[in-house]
Amino acid sequence: MADLGSITLLLSLALAAYAAIGSLVGQWRRAPELVVSARYAAYLTPLMLAVSTAVLVAAFVTHNFELRYVAGHSNTAMDPWLTWVAFYAGNEGSMLFLALVFSGLSALAVWRAPDEVRPALPYTTFVLMAITVFYIAVMMTMANPFFELPVAPLDGEGINPLLTHPGMFFHPPTLMTGLIGVGIPFAFAIGHLMGGQKGDEWVDTARVWALIIWGTLTIGLLLGAWWAYTILGWGGYWAWDPVENAGLLPWLPLTAFVHSIMVQRRRGMFRMWNIALIIMAWGFAMYGMFMNRGGPVPSVHSFGQSTMGWVFLVFLGVNLVVAFGLFFWRYSSLKSAAPLESHLSREAAFLLNNLLFLMIALVTLWGVVYPLITDVFRGVIITVGRPYFDVVAGPLFLALVVLMSVGPLLPWRRASGSSLLRLMRFPIVVGLGTAGASVVLGAADFIPALAFGVCGMAAAGIAREWAKGTQVRHAKGESYPVAFVKLVASNRPRYGGYIAHIGIIMVAFAATGSSFYSVQDDFSLAPGERAVLGDYEMEYLGSTSEIKSDRIEHSADVMLYKNGNFVKRLQPGFAFYPSFSMASTRAGIRQTPIEDLYILASEFTDDGRALFRVHINPLILWLWLAGPVMVFGTVVSLWPERQKAAVAIAGLRDAHASD
Repeated sequence: MADLGSITLLLSLALAAYAAIGSLVGQWRRAPELVVSARYAAYLTPLMLAVSTAVLVAAFVTHNFELRYVAGHSNTAMDPWLTWVAFYAGNEGSMLFLALVFSGLSALAVWRAPDEVRPALPYTTFVLMAITVFYIAVMMTMANPFFELPVAPLDGEGINPLLTHPGMFFHPPTLMTGLIGVGIPFAFAIGHLMGGQKGDEWVDTARVWALIIWGTLTIGLLLGAWWAYTILGWGGYWAWDPVENAGLLPWLPLTAFVHSIMVQRRRGMFRMWNIALIIMAWGFAMYGMFMNRGGPVPSVHSFGQSTMGWVFLVFLGVNLVVAFGLFFWRYSSLKSAAPLESHLSREAAFLLNNLLFLMIALVTLWGVVYPLITDVFRGVIITVGRPYFDVVAGPLFLALVVLMSVGPLLPWRRASGSSLLRLMRFPIVVGLGTAGASVVLGAADFIPALAFGVCGMAAAGIAREWAKGTQVRHAKGESYPVAFVKLVASNRPRYGGYIAHIGIIMVAFAATGSSFYSVQDDFSLAPGERAVLGDYEMEYLGSTSEIKSDRIEHSADVMLYKNGNFVKRLQPGFAFYPSFSMASTRAGIRQTPIEDLYILASEFTDDGRALFRVHINPLILWLWLAGPVMVFGTVVSLWPERQKAAVAIAGLRDAHASD
């Protein structure tokens, strides 16, 4: 079986290399038969990698410890459902996953490419397949998952305890897919530059793929926050860890790109901006890969230390040099079709949006690399922690939410100050009312009250747009529900974006509450004793321990009361893995829309006492609900209209007929 995996890896490398070289040479020599042949090689590449993946998964299922990777990341005591997690738990498997996903997305992107990008499609195919070649080649030479041990052990080492969490079934795949997927719109942009196209042919296709990848990356980040919240045992969900930041960094310019590209679609503006933004998004995505694969900063999120990280750093440098070289080579063809007519316009709001996202990305990047710079040049090891990011990035994020409330109300081209004030009257009133209500409810500090007010103002601006459009349709005889649904369907990119904005507002709302008003305390309790925090009272009943083949599980039995009334029975605890000298925490959580009561049991003593850390974290539930809202908004934005879908399908059939 290992031989089959190695052979299919080699075949996938040969196919990807042929697809890359054939596309480029065929375009240069104007040999359409070679271009078509290379395209079919691109279609076959993910099939070969799928066979390799199936072989590796089968090796985990059958406990084939002859493979070093299987022996190093599983054992016979591992729960069967963790097989999929073990597959990408280390560098070797995650590289295979990345190659499979990217080659599959690339094949789909080439297959579904519309007519307007087909003149430059061979160049796009070259970029996609060159990236695929890099991943397969690095995997085969530095992290081959099918390397066989001279002597197979009787049992494996087991899976990392921190990965034994349901969230690991989804978080790493979605985050890795989001990071590598940035390469799809990047390839269309570079193909556009290489092909010398002077218009906006690549824009619609790149926008669709950017939205898909944006939604995937967003869910990956939120799932990672949920994983950290429930298993790492510190009571929070975002610690500004260097590898967390490496996942956030490409999300920032990619978010700017999916907004800015709308200006290019409508007005032919921001052409330079959009090329630069997608290049930066891809560069940050590759930086994230570097940090995850043996980068210089250790993290619970990385795949361990290895020399592979520096190969990714070199690949990142080559990508940026080539991409920006093409950018400056085609600089004269990237000028906007129209000037910015007014600073009070929707175009100006999008421009400010780009600047704010890039500022957040730069200050975040500086917080990550500054400790490395001081270590290398001064020999001083320092840590840049949450206070820096909260103080520097926090106001910029708040400014984005303010812009979110203003931008959609501005018209294209130009607006007057008086018309803007008239449009903003209702959102401002709602924002002031929200801030006042938050003060009455206990948010006495200025900054959180301001943040709650800004969230209210942004939500009111969106509600105003929905209400205005719905009322217009209702006046024509449609019922309010039908009018609202048809309003959204009439301009899905716009109103789908508003739905995604609601999700962002929910994130800001949750982050404000949990950042400013979380409280915690530590308690040492004997069975039968009680402790009080806020309106909650917990009673410790006792503990249980269970010895399993690879771990010892400890859990506490806790009765939770609020204002004297019983609300829930919780069993916080942890599992200790002797072979790893590591524990995985299981928090006891009582969650409501208002707040979480979060209990950690960190230690059990011989006399029966238990040590608890108890948190009250306000508004956390809204953070988890924001993810589905943003995904739904993305789906609405991407959902094609019936007429356009029919035209696209007809065009696709014609394209394949011509092949």
